[in-house]
Amino acid sequence: MPIYEYACGGCGHELEAWQKISDRPKKVCPVCHAHKLERLISNTSFQLKGSGWYVTDYANKGSSSSASSEASKPSKSSKSSSSDD
Repeated sequence: MPIYEYACGGCGHELEAWQKISDRPKKVCPVCHAHKLERLISNTSFQLKGSGWYVTDYANKGSSSSASSEASKPSKSSKSSSSDD
């Protein structure tokens, strides 16, 4: 469940709230009871760094890239059958 940050435009109070994505945003400040709460946009602590999670975790498991490159190469059996004619 994501944590959302809010700030009150009336009194300046800031708060965090655990909410489902489907929940409606909070509107009422718990301190001054004004209807001026706004959801803040903040940095997340989740970052993808390095060579990439796709390359290290998934690319070698399925080896679909090597299978597709082999499919594009002509096979030896088709060359030998065409040279017999």
